[in-house]
Amino acid sequence: MTDDQRRDDDTDAVEAASGETTLTADIDLDRAIEALLMVADEPQSVMGLATALNVPVKQISAAIERLVDDYDGVTGSIRRGFELREVGGGWRVYVREDYDDVVAAYVSEQNPSKLSQAALETLAVIAYRQPISRGAIASIRAVNVDSVVRTLLGRGLITEVFTDSETGAINYGTTDLLLQQLGINSLDELPPISPLLADGSEGFDDDVR
Repeated sequence: MTDDQRRDDDTDAVEAASGETTLTADIDLDRAIEALLMVADEPQSVMGLATALNVPVKQISAAIERLVDDYDGVTGSIRRGFELREVGGGWRVYVREDYDDVVAAYVSEQNPSKLSQAALETLAVIAYRQPISRGAIASIRAVNVDSVVRTLLGRGLITEVFTDSETGAINYGTTDLLLQQLGINSLDELPPISPLLADGSEGFDDDVR
């Protein structure tokens, strides 16, 4: 059996099992698919959409083609800031590539996800004691900081500054992104740390800001 024959069999199976559509007369198929794609976390296959809406696969495929043309401005409508893209064996709504920078700036600056308390404390240690190794950070915080350091690296708030030639330990420092998030121009603008500590030291040298 060829791939085309298998697809035809699958299509026939869905169409045979579909029976009456779950869509009422006043609900447009294109808009129904659009609504499902808007809330889906993963690409949706044509077969999956056909099953969810209880309509034949051919109708789903035709509707998707219309949506693609609609979003691309082919059918006379305006070209949208998003597009319907086929990836991983399914369809999903994506930001159009032209607007990637706009969305990235909004996500990182206007609506940043919050760091955990552990991440904030580790970030503070690095900011005031950089360059500093992971072992030194752990010694100050008295906890394992491996996962937190990975998180901060992933967020782009810290970076690897150098590797100690004798111990092989990687030393970390903060990035310009952190300065942007804090709204300062340099680390010299960080507030003095001593007044914020209970005894004026707690793991930090007396001369640290």
